[in-house]
Amino acid sequence: MQPTMTKSPHVLLFPYPSQGHINPLIQFGKRLFSKGVKPTLVTTIYTFNSTLPHHNTNTTSIQIEPISDGFDEGGYTSADTAESYLKTFKEVGSKSLSDLIKKLQNKGTTIDAIVYDSMITWALDVAIEFGIRGGSFFTQTCVVNSLYYHVHKGLVCMPVGETVSVPGFPLIERWETPSFVKNYDPNCAWVRTVIGQFGNIDQARWVFTNSFYQLEKEVIDWMRKLWKLKAIGPTLPSMYLDKRLEDDKDYGFDLFNAKHNECLKWLNDKPKQSVVYLSFGSMIKLGPEQMEEIACALRDSDMNFLWVLRAKEGGKLPNDLLDAIKVRKGLVVAWCRQLDVLAHESIGCFVTHCGFNSTLEAISLGVPVVGMPQVSDQTTNAKCLDDVWGVGVRTKADENGIVRRGNLASCIRKIMEDERGVVVRKNAKKWRKLAKIAVDEGGSSDKDIDEFVCELRHR
Repeated sequence: MQPTMTKSPHVLLFPYPSQGHINPLIQFGKRLFSKGVKPTLVTTIYTFNSTLPHHNTNTTSIQIEPISDGFDEGGYTSADTAESYLKTFKEVGSKSLSDLIKKLQNKGTTIDAIVYDSMITWALDVAIEFGIRGGSFFTQTCVVNSLYYHVHKGLVCMPVGETVSVPGFPLIERWETPSFVKNYDPNCAWVRTVIGQFGNIDQARWVFTNSFYQLEKEVIDWMRKLWKLKAIGPTLPSMYLDKRLEDDKDYGFDLFNAKHNECLKWLNDKPKQSVVYLSFGSMIKLGPEQMEEIACALRDSDMNFLWVLRAKEGGKLPNDLLDAIKVRKGLVVAWCRQLDVLAHESIGCFVTHCGFNSTLEAISLGVPVVGMPQVSDQTTNAKCLDDVWGVGVRTKADENGIVRRGNLASCIRKIMEDERGVVVRKNAKKWRKLAKIAVDEGGSSDKDIDEFVCELRHR
């Protein structure tokens, strides 16, 4: 019989340094803390310095340890190229992570596991050097992970054909695959990174996914034949789901300042399910032509709308057009607290780029979606939202990659006014209930987290 640990297990959480990767691991850390595990978040010096001064959230349950990625003053944007950043991050980060582990161990702090972002495969190499067990954490849908795995293993030939098949999922057309598959370029640093997530995964003790069993059960069943997979999502603050973690209403990191009160005050004056909410995340950069098409679609659809338009993006719109649509029925803000907006009863649909965090938020809060994917995994997520989960509709870009005003306005009307919207809203309510059940006591995600904690306690 193995001895039981008498003190709290200690886990390092190491996300890739961007908001969409940091926040899910922070939420996972809060769940672990509630079950008696001590979590420590490892992030880059630049991220630590640039986000903490203006974030007002309560992350006291999670200790934070900054390490260098080689770009302490400017982070990713200060690197010459993506390849330069990723190469330096690996070289400098490996040494910095090793130094952190040594520092903690010299202070008498044990490290029972390192849960690292799947894109930082070298973190597992460092963990193994110190005899620490590692767990790879995927922040994308299981079907996208499966696609990347099949490419990695040569099971899907490149360039990809007209259709692709992966176990447990409907046939995927070429235009629905992630951009890194559809436009496969082995010389692209990001392509090598996302496909390379599986390079040493068989050495990982655990594989975690920010999804939940009911959402992707057939794909998860297949993945569990390969790895010790734990589906622990959706990683939203507890107060939006099971409400078991008191006062857990914030993600933890927010790279932008939100005009929260202005948004809620405006929404409070609007009828139930009457507002179209538009946001394309923290990273997507739309061109002036696409911005104008969106603005004209909002004008033509003649509905209330809340549009998150980051400060740098707003300058791409003609002032007269922006003023005209705001005067009619809209509010344009540089940033907002998305969960509070999506949870508001006035929201009728969510026009989104379909990043997986936004996708999970819409599902978990029961909000119908108009998918307007741009890059990476977003086209596949949009297929899931439309064809598989039935909680939205997709726009279709033209040959120049632009979603035209008529197409976007038509999709908005389908959700807000047509019979399709009734069906979608019913499905959205179903998934919201299932998401809550998954993380609540005894749910599939809760059980997977419990099993992980049990392993930590019994070494």
